[in-house]
Amino acid sequence: MLKDNFNDLLSFMVVARERSFTRAAAQLGVSQSALSHAMRKLEARLDVRLLTRTTRSVVPTPAGEQFFSRLSPHLQEIEQELTALCSTRDKPAGAIRIVAGEHAMDAVLWPALKAFMLQYPEINVEVTVDNGLTDIVDGRFDAGVRLGEQVAKDMIAVRIAPDMR
Repeated sequence: MLKDNFNDLLSFMVVARERSFTRAAAQLGVSQSALSHAMRKLEARLDVRLLTRTTRSVVPTPAGEQFFSRLSPHLQEIEQELTALCSTRDKPAGAIRIVAGEHAMDAVLWPALKAFMLQYPEINVEVTVDNGLTDIVDGRFDAGVRLGEQVAKDMIAVRIAPDMR
């Protein structure tokens, strides 16, 4: 139901802005008749006339104008958020939580993290130093650094350093 409402609202916004079913249909990639039918359905569902139609023009009613002016900033905000979200897909950002023992932190992790943090400044790295065998999943960590064979059976181990004495 939300999808139908959102599509109809977007269609209404384009029709009201363009004041033409022909131009709105071309922008939305639908037929004029499908767009006109969607607007009639929206008006029937809301029980409010939003558009005044003639053979040559389409004009929002006073209720349609008010609806357009109230809805417009929200749809623009959604569009801006979607644009911002898409811009992050090519640039790594976010947070990584790691748990590691003190020796592993000093000998292996910290030297690697220095370069990583310089290369990816938008990633927040949180490291918890714990010499015990913290449950990585229960602690909501993204990764854990363990020495040798101290890895639970259901975890995936990846070597990050050569053998140490």
